[in-house]
Amino acid sequence: MSIMDKSLDNKGRWRNVIISFRMSPQERDDLNVRVKLSGLAKQDYIIKRLSERDIVVQPNTRVYKALRNQMAEILEELKQIDNVAGIDSDLLDIIQITVQTYNGLAEKEKS
Repeated sequence: MSIMDKSLDNKGRWRNVIISFRMSPQERDDLNVRVKLSGLAKQDYIIKRLSERDIVVQPNTRVYKALRNQMAEILEELKQIDNVAGIDSDLLDIIQITVQTYNGLAEKEKS
């Protein structure tokens, strides 16, 4: 793949405009989890979300590895919680997106 190929989107348009914005560390971590579980590049994930397009996860080893690692992180966090009231909304969001991704992959394997 040449440098020119990396500057074009899937419709042959040049991607030469840079957009940047600030996030909190928690928002960054949440975004990184969602990107890993999608199997997309961060740029492609953000563009699809901003343009309100569906994120279709294509099962591959990278996605399965991200799911496994995320589930291990969730398990470690859950082990540290004394009671249900100790679960914060960020962890619940991560659990929800992980479960949705896993369930979506399971449905694809059935069909």
